[in-house]
Amino acid sequence: MRLASILLVVANLTATDLEHRIDVLAESSGPVGRGFAGIHVVDLATGKTIYRRNEDRLFLPASNAKLFTTALALLRLSPEHRFTTQIVRDGNDLVLTGGGDPSLSGRVFPYRKDAPMGPSLKTIEDLADQVVASGVRQIEGDIAGDDRLYPWAPYAPSWTQDDALREFGAPVSALSVNDNAIALFVRPAARPGDPAELSLDPALEYYAIDNRIATVARGSEAKIRIARQPGSRQLLIWGSIPAGHAPIVESLAIDDPALYAACALYDALTRRGIAISGNPVVRHRLATDDYEPPQGTVLASRTSPPLVSLLQTMDKVSQNLFAELILREVGRVSRHQGTREAGLEELDALLAELGAPKDEARLEDGSGLSRNAMITPRLMTRLLVFMHASKFREDWLSLLPIGGEDGTLKHRLCCMADGKGIRAKTGSLSRALALSGYADGKTHGRLAFSIIVNDFSAPQAEVRAWIDKIATALLE
Repeated sequence: MRLASILLVVANLTATDLEHRIDVLAESSGPVGRGFAGIHVVDLATGKTIYRRNEDRLFLPASNAKLFTTALALLRLSPEHRFTTQIVRDGNDLVLTGGGDPSLSGRVFPYRKDAPMGPSLKTIEDLADQVVASGVRQIEGDIAGDDRLYPWAPYAPSWTQDDALREFGAPVSALSVNDNAIALFVRPAARPGDPAELSLDPALEYYAIDNRIATVARGSEAKIRIARQPGSRQLLIWGSIPAGHAPIVESLAIDDPALYAACALYDALTRRGIAISGNPVVRHRLATDDYEPPQGTVLASRTSPPLVSLLQTMDKVSQNLFAELILREVGRVSRHQGTREAGLEELDALLAELGAPKDEARLEDGSGLSRNAMITPRLMTRLLVFMHASKFREDWLSLLPIGGEDGTLKHRLCCMADGKGIRAKTGSLSRALALSGYADGKTHGRLAFSIIVNDFSAPQAEVRAWIDKIATALLE
């Protein structure tokens, strides 16, 4: 028998062995229960499918959708693309002009695991220093937060009201500060019966807070509830916290990020002794309105880190706002409209370039928070194979969480020596869990894989463990 034929037989035998191992795991899927699982695995060396299960069925991908946004951004914007934020003197007003930058926060770029966050409003403070250095001592008009680069459409379809309250569903604005979120710290009072103590980070007065949280006896259960009516700047907080309990931190979304940014700049300038006659105000625009940037003298400017650094943070920690802003930037650059719709149209064009059937995807946002999004595991591996063969391979691979090492996989696949052989994007919603990426197997070499589970009844931790068992099998 010729050597090539022998190698083909061996490859077929090992592929059959792997298929059998995954079948055993998949068919003994106790944690998945009555749920629905899809799996697709492709050998990158040959391009052949070596495992399939419901690979052509539609699944809710959760944050696996960020892989599509990431690929689109690399291909349409380039890894070195940057965003610019400016402060412009426009008549009597001082205008903080948003450029779509997701990085106006205390985050560290490039991403480093365990790196502590810096001051939440450091970028605003730095811009305020530039204004003072320019010689400004008095402002006769308002401090305007201008996010008109992208039309004001802060939420995607099928995001929920609870999403809008929490930081993971923060509204999308071309002027975004501190991930458009605040941290609310709830601490018990010294004595039961007294109201709990509240503090904010950033420590900026923006929301009016109605505090109805009582301090209760030690050993009691902590119960915190929060509500905000849409369009309101009042938070209602109620419940209880036991005496001696550690602080409870609630991460909450800012309802109007551009107005919040204007308030933050107003505060920073007044603390530097600048007299301001007006107030913090906001400038939005509708998609039907033309965009005309503020005219006047540029007093301060900030340029973002390169896009590849932003994408790394986005994918490593699964940051939704980054994905939504970058999708809109693709729309602005490629189709001259900084809208979600324009970004999705460009994504449809990319999928067509990949030869993907139109019925294998329905995406409504850039982050995967949409409950109406649907993709097939086969489409996901098609994207993974394409990007692995692209000129952006090394950048692309550097963005993915590493098993047991960093990002959303830091505490997964961490009890096995080969866990770092998995580079993959996680996805998590209440009825969807996903893991898609690459496995460096001892037998088959590098594999592209997608595992998605929907509509399960078991606890999420059990389903994640089951998914990890499937991924681990690919390393053998």
